[in-house]
Amino acid sequence: MAIKKTKEKFKFIDLFAGIGGFHIAMHSAGGKCVFASEWDKYARITYEENYKAISPELFRNGNFNSDINNADLNKIPDFDILCAGFPCQPFSIAGKREGFNDTRGTLFFCIEKIIEAKKPKVVFLENVKNLVSHDKGKTFAVIIEILEKKLGYNVFYKVLNSATHANVPQNRERIFIIAFDPKQVKRYSKFKFPEVIPLTNNIHNVLEKTKQAENLYYKEGHQYYSELKKIITSKDTIYQWRRVYVRENKSNVCPTLTANMGTGGHNVPLILDDFGIRKLTPKECLSFQGFPISFIIPKNMANSHCYKQAGNSVVIPLIQLVTKEILKVI
Repeated sequence: MAIKKTKEKFKFIDLFAGIGGFHIAMHSAGGKCVFASEWDKYARITYEENYKAISPELFRNGNFNSDINNADLNKIPDFDILCAGFPCQPFSIAGKREGFNDTRGTLFFCIEKIIEAKKPKVVFLENVKNLVSHDKGKTFAVIIEILEKKLGYNVFYKVLNSATHANVPQNRERIFIIAFDPKQVKRYSKFKFPEVIPLTNNIHNVLEKTKQAENLYYKEGHQYYSELKKIITSKDTIYQWRRVYVRENKSNVCPTLTANMGTGGHNVPLILDDFGIRKLTPKECLSFQGFPISFIIPKNMANSHCYKQAGNSVVIPLIQLVTKEILKVI
């Protein structure tokens, strides 16, 4: 993948890295990745394929880790910004003496340990919007409590939508949590999240105009073909197959891409093009997440893995805009 090299301004680590949406955004802003971790072996293949050229030391020095639970904190290089799109897990706090200070047994505990040991200037977390209400709000309360009371960071958080804040034609709401170490970032109170901007891009800026692979098209013999043909009539919107029915996206943007959109026939984004009714291609899904055209999909990578990797990713242009605001104050 061709990514413009930039002068190094800061160092970052990429936890629960997926296929590196944070990596691209941070690198384009002058960041150097000094440590990364990703559990899924197929995402790891895609990650290394794309970043071995721009971050060679990451792979030469063994700083691309597969299990964050086993990471040696002493071997993680110093860094300025911790980036993590971490999995959402419930924190069982009932009856524990530690109360809100106990996150053992959760993946957030891995982040907590690294913050405590390395004291980065900034913690940059991204998660699904429902994190705020997860486990009746307990999960989110634990996270904020740990960052503020235990680790001493000043926290800002907000739900942002890529369609309203990053000019990306996908309806994707995510919670962003930005935490500053006030001892290292004196101007932290000046931080602001990106403002709403007009959506000038639309789905046709992303969708391919040529005929795609045959296996992406629904044929007349398919059990649901008649239902699909009856409902999918416009080339100006993206539909979703929801197991037993089709839902039209009335907002004329791509619906939220999900990790399971390539399996089980659920949440599959569908379009009508000049050649028939088809699924979005993996490349189109990546484009709706802001990945560059030059992003490499490894040879022989099954579409199911590609869809999962795209659905699990962050929206790069939105990460870039938040990063720009972070850099203003550090």
